[in-house]
Amino acid sequence: MDTALLAPPMHAEQLAPDLRQLDSAETYVGCSQATNFRSPEPVRPGMPQQYSVGALALNQWGLSGPWTVNAESAVAGPAGSGIVHQFSARDLHLVMGAGARGRQVRIKVTLDGRAPGADYGADIDADGNGLVTDTRLYQLIRQSGSVRQRRIEVRFLDNGADVYAFTFG
Repeated sequence: MDTALLAPPMHAEQLAPDLRQLDSAETYVGCSQATNFRSPEPVRPGMPQQYSVGALALNQWGLSGPWTVNAESAVAGPAGSGIVHQFSARDLHLVMGAGARGRQVRIKVTLDGRAPGADYGADIDADGNGLVTDTRLYQLIRQSGSVRQRRIEVRFLDNGADVYAFTFG
């Protein structure tokens, strides 16, 4: 019996979440629905602003470097801008795009200040290198061992990336 139609191959972001170990919820980055934003600088909607990130508690996040925060997304400024989130879930995804059709934005992901190693997701490598092209959900982290609270940082090595939301599984 051909079982290919009964169990079609799935992309990493389509795999069922691990609800037993899911302590983080969807987090929007745009100022119209953002929660738990903890950069000390005030958001200036639609205006470029320099941000920083310090210590974060579970489910808090912040921006570092120059960003323009809009209603639905935040746009990374020059190379080196980053976004940081303290989370607890097996999988961490980030909905983002390259800013314009045909562009590519290189990213560097760290987990607790180091390369993700065995905990890398489908859209980066073990060293944390990835490429943002289309606007879509990118799987950045899939914890390979026991799930625990972690700090992810995504650095944008090129300008202009649009970041919309974190999701977890």
